[in-house]
Amino acid sequence: MKAVRQYGLEGVRVQNVSEFAGISPGALYRYFESKEQLLIECFIYVDKQAAAIFDQLQFNPLVMLTDPISAVKSLWLPYFRFWTAHPDETVFYFRFRDSAAFPQYDKAREVNYFGSFVNMVLAFMDAFPGLRCINQDVLWLHVLTSTVMYAKYVVEGLLPNDRETEDTVFEFLTVGLSGYLKPKKYLKQK
Repeated sequence: MKAVRQYGLEGVRVQNVSEFAGISPGALYRYFESKEQLLIECFIYVDKQAAAIFDQLQFNPLVMLTDPISAVKSLWLPYFRFWTAHPDETVFYFRFRDSAAFPQYDKAREVNYFGSFVNMVLAFMDAFPGLRCINQDVLWLHVLTSTVMYAKYVVEGLLPNDRETEDTVFEFLTVGLSGYLKPKKYLKQK
């Protein structure tokens, strides 16, 4: 990941990776068939770290119903802070997801390690049926790509790593979403 951050995804060579790792290129090839396999394994490693954030969060459905934007922020903020705290991983992840090879890889990849996150999303969709009206691919690409992109700007020093940046990025992400966070009709009647 350090090598990708320094040389770019296309420019990185196995030699660069081996220098950072302090091992010979031949030793890397004992574990990885190709540079592409190494990059995929790095992506999976970071993706699993990001998913684990949601395994550790306390999700309160009552807050979701009474203050949905705050509930979303309580889930999003640790995710954003993970990225800003891991510069090499953030730049690598952003570049890998932005690569020409990613769409093909993404179609076949297994993401069962996002179970906690998926359960939280399903709870929101159950409470706020309007969320089901949004193109889900567009929604999650918007949230994920924007979050990682802004975190990349922070780790590259283009944006300050402070509360104002977090609040502004979150506001950008949720302004359009807020119109979809309307509870089921029966919740209004109670």
